[in-house]
Amino acid sequence: MKFALVNPRWTFEGSTYFGCADAHFPLELLSAREFLRAAGHQVILIDALMERLSPSEVQQRLNAFEEDFLVIPTAPSYLFWRCPQPELRVPKQWIEALRQHRTYRSKVVVIGPHGSVTPRTTLTKTGADVVLRGEPDQTLPQLASLPWEMIAGCCWHDEQARFRMTAGLGTTDMRAVTQLDYSDYPVERHHHLHHVFSGNGADHLKLGAEVEFARGCPYSCTFCNKTLFRNKYRERNLDEVVREIDQLIARGVDYIYFIDEIFGVGKQVRQLLEALAQRPVSIGFQTRIDLWDEESIDLLGRAHCVSVECRIESITNEGRHALNKNCKIDTDRITEILLYARTKIPWVQANLIKTAEDDPALVAAWQANLKARGVWVSEPVPMFPFPGSPEYVTTFGTTPDEGAWERAHEYYLDLFAEKGFSDIQDQRPLSIAELETQYPMCAEAACVSC
Repeated sequence: MKFALVNPRWTFEGSTYFGCADAHFPLELLSAREFLRAAGHQVILIDALMERLSPSEVQQRLNAFEEDFLVIPTAPSYLFWRCPQPELRVPKQWIEALRQHRTYRSKVVVIGPHGSVTPRTTLTKTGADVVLRGEPDQTLPQLASLPWEMIAGCCWHDEQARFRMTAGLGTTDMRAVTQLDYSDYPVERHHHLHHVFSGNGADHLKLGAEVEFARGCPYSCTFCNKTLFRNKYRERNLDEVVREIDQLIARGVDYIYFIDEIFGVGKQVRQLLEALAQRPVSIGFQTRIDLWDEESIDLLGRAHCVSVECRIESITNEGRHALNKNCKIDTDRITEILLYARTKIPWVQANLIKTAEDDPALVAAWQANLKARGVWVSEPVPMFPFPGSPEYVTTFGTTPDEGAWERAHEYYLDLFAEKGFSDIQDQRPLSIAELETQYPMCAEAACVSC
């Protein structure tokens, strides 16, 4: 069988998207490609965002390939599946565009966080033939070899237009994720250095990449949207990860951002950092500061860590408890480790969430103290009750139904319209209905000459 894996050209005008709009490696597609190839399938991977391709340019490549399955994600990169844009505008528009003027008919498969929570709605909105819930790395090849009734998390409409959904979720054996193949991928186009900022001591870096060392998280913070995918903590084989990094270094990459939900948990982290210390590459990642101490931070310095984003969330024990952070150290020790990390790492960032337990004046004083000593502290971010997160259940008193994204989005817009949205979001966000039905495809994405 032939599988076409297409990363759309993402745009987020009018959205409440919390992630980064720059191009990142579509690791979910690159990983799935290895499993598809191992199963004997032909695969073409097209990254329209990285290559700045229009739908018509992608369609030309597809027409030459004539795929049996066309796979489209509903959010950009595994890095942002846990904080995706709530609307399905981009995948919907790209599926419609890629289906036009076709001389053959392939099955459209949608993967990602939206279908994992609201599969029936995702099928209807996008017009796809199949939705795979959970992680698709190992379930995608099964579409060609098994009855769909036997595939975990598979959703579709049968011949009588009845919605069908199997039990379970796709869950990947991370030990089976081999070195990803970048031999035919445009690595040299990826100049974005995720979470590296001008003046943070890393201005010499030129070419970035993302790598997945581990998937999932052993913690259960209320706000985290990982329950229906990327939930249980699992590490990849260390040798495969190091070979992947060496391949990227050989292509000129000098900065790697680890997309792990919680870098620093696993048993092989020290071995990985020791291997990185011997290589000409800098690193960045997201973590919890209570996973580190002075000795392990010294190792981060030797491993060329230039950027670390620490999820503090609240400056009080009460606030962290309300968020179910399960933090084992107090605020004084958090402050102490952050300041020590800044002596070894050029950019140390502490992220905060708006909580009822934190006095804004005390937050401002804590921010000012750390900023004066070189640690960047974010403004407290409004919390979005992502469908699939514990926060959604707490907020609405029920598990997500097919209208969960609209419900969460309307609640968020109403709650923060006057208080103010995050500074990384569009400050005049539209409703999901407006984004999905009235907002046109970005002219740049539709333009063949861009």
